[in-house]
Amino acid sequence: MALKLTILGCGTSSGVPRIGNDWGDCDPNEPKNRRSRVSIIVESPTTRILVDTSPDLRAQFLACNIGYIDNVIWTHDHADHCHGIDDLRQVFNRKREPIPAYARPFALDSLKQRFAYAFDGHQYYPSICDGRSLENEMQIGDIIVKIVDQPHGSITSAGLRFEHAGASICYATDFGEVTDGMCKLFNHCDIFVVDALRQEPHPTHAHLGMTLDLIESTKPELSLLTHMDKSMDYRHLCSILPEMIRPAYDGLVVEI
Repeated sequence: MALKLTILGCGTSSGVPRIGNDWGDCDPNEPKNRRSRVSIIVESPTTRILVDTSPDLRAQFLACNIGYIDNVIWTHDHADHCHGIDDLRQVFNRKREPIPAYARPFALDSLKQRFAYAFDGHQYYPSICDGRSLENEMQIGDIIVKIVDQPHGSITSAGLRFEHAGASICYATDFGEVTDGMCKLFNHCDIFVVDALRQEPHPTHAHLGMTLDLIESTKPELSLLTHMDKSMDYRHLCSILPEMIRPAYDGLVVEI
């Protein structure tokens, strides 16, 4: 194994089903339609990186038997990507040292303001995160991480490419437009995990047509759709998509 991908969650900000047991067009009898908020883990044999701390993080770690991480990256500071930050306390309790935690400067400033105790500590509680700037290219453990800024409404999110031992995984969630820089970074990867909120256009997220165009232009070996809402039924998507484009599901593991 060079790289391993774990899909912790692949749902939109409200998850599937929504509160009220609202499944929309998703078949409630298909377990792969039950989606928690988006988060993934990318790991090499020596380094485990968590991307985003979703509000469902504790349940995701338990479901996927994740007991530790080495580092965390936040794509941006929206609630569905960061409000599970407190669950990192239990990771800290096992490591006994703050977790290196990366974000673009504007997002890191926001996180430090909103969750000051996690970075600075509070009375009897030590800091659990060591906040660090997410650079355009850097090495985390033995994994090379490359970043591109993606348009996401009034802010940007970080698109990510992970490389190790000739293998590559790209992660592009929460974007409403495709830029040349995105196409360049995501070109010819082994696994592409990519936002596909719904089939209808959305002002700040990729819809299915936009996502398929991006996949066509970047030509990954395998594409996995994520950040899907209640209109995106798993088996229906499998029936209309090419074989190497699949909807992700919570708990999916792929190794390269």
